[in-house]
Amino acid sequence: MMGRDDIPVGRGTSTALGTGILGCKYVSAIPQGSGGLLDSDTLYGLARSLPRSPRRYTAENSVEHGAPRNTGNPELRQPLAFEVWQSVKKQLDPSEKITILTNGPLTNLANIVLSDRNASSVIKSVYVVGGHIRDENDSNGNVFTVPSNRYAEFNLFLDPLAAKVVLESTMDITLIPLSSQRKASSFQTLLESLEYAENTPESSFVLHLLSLLHDLQQKHRLYHHMGIFLGELLGAVYLVEGSNMEHSLLLKPISIIADNTTSTDGQVVVNEQSANLVKVLEDFDSDEYYSRVANHLGNMERSAVIGSFTEQRASWSRQPDNLRVR
Repeated sequence: MMGRDDIPVGRGTSTALGTGILGCKYVSAIPQGSGGLLDSDTLYGLARSLPRSPRRYTAENSVEHGAPRNTGNPELRQPLAFEVWQSVKKQLDPSEKITILTNGPLTNLANIVLSDRNASSVIKSVYVVGGHIRDENDSNGNVFTVPSNRYAEFNLFLDPLAAKVVLESTMDITLIPLSSQRKASSFQTLLESLEYAENTPESSFVLHLLSLLHDLQQKHRLYHHMGIFLGELLGAVYLVEGSNMEHSLLLKPISIIADNTTSTDGQVVVNEQSANLVKVLEDFDSDEYYSRVANHLGNMERSAVIGSFTEQRASWSRQPDNLRVR
């Protein structure tokens, strides 16, 4: 995205912890077509309007990675998430540490923790957007495609074992649960804030995307759950601006249910016997939050440099070297 290749983006695994190769027990819980994987893969049709990175999905089929031969242009192979982790870790100065923000299943982070014994020593803190703490309020989670599991949240439900590895570790973790995300789920308020923001490529694109999601939510039942995605913005804003926002955190001893039972997997429970404590974002000023989203996206000094569409069109119109007739 943005036609740039200077920010490493790793390809994550599609295999949940404790399952077979290329397996995820609960992948069927994700809607496949409209409102689901089809739309997320195409960014609801907006992906075609964005520049593209030269990186391509070529797996590990190159001599360097153990294959008997090279694929075309192996230098453009998309790296794995773990390879990006190793590269970033190698570039750290002795005094530097890494802050991690997750807004999906915790599979990749769990794999890093399990595969790299020293990972925790270079991780300063982890912000996890996800989870729904089952408490006295008896509010439901958001796994609407699995009615038998009332209290799970999608990110933890899709890989409960990975969630257990990460959230029950000794790392410094801040959990941004579903209850907090729901306080930041007003499309109308956020869109109004963005309309008054300075016009940058980022603010324009986000306004366009969120307007589309809001419109779909209002018009078709398949898109009733679009508000789920607004919670991901909360994680990013809190990571950057948390210390400047009016908010409250509580330390809670939690445990993750990962017992291979569909009706309970992925649920977060308060367990007074648990030795590990996580910081839980309990409350914040939602009006201030919406303003900060708009102000950050409209800040010209922080606006990214986007690749040239002219260069993109030229590269798309060229026939690949290995297909040219000689």
